[in-house]
Order: sequence, then C-alpha cells, then structure tokens
Amino acid sequence: MIRSELIQKIADENPHLYQRDVERIVNTIFEQIIDAMANSDRVELRGFGAFSVKQRDARTGRNPRTGESVEVEQKHVPFFKTGKLLRDRLNGK
Repeated sequence: MIRSELIQKIADENPHLYQRDVERIVNTIFEQIIDAMANSDRVELRGFGAFSVKQRDARTGRNPRTGESVEVEQKHVPFFKTGKLLRDRLNGK
C-alpha cells in the first residue's frame, strides 16, 4: 500500500471528511514520525510496532563490481520492531 492508497482508504471509510483533510492528517502523522526519528527519539504505535534509530559503525566494505575495499562511514539507519498484535496477525493467531 502506498501513501495515496492509504489516504483514499481512510477518506472512503470516513465520508464526513474531505480528502484534502485526510491527506493533511496522514502527512502530519508521517512528518511527526520523521521529525522524532531525526531527533533520535523512539516512536511507538501500540499493537503495530516501534520505530527507532540505530547507529551503524564505520567499517571496511567491498565494492561488488571491482572487489576493491572501500571505507564505509558511520551512519544512522531506521529500525522497525513489530508489535505483538501485528506479529500475531501475520502468523494467523
């Protein structure tokens, strides 16, 4: 599902809301999650999961095309851990 499909589904399920308002709500939620993660905060959505930021240390990597060793800098990456409800639904429980 992509963002526009999510917006359309929410708008269809809530006919009392204008689509532009639903779009603004969805965009605001995503922006808040992104802002929190940019500040290294953890975002937890009960039953769905938790978003956090992990740090990957600098390392020596390998260019797969040439086989040459390259230095990969330290970086921060997003991490998602599923919640119990989501995990149970995925496993048919």
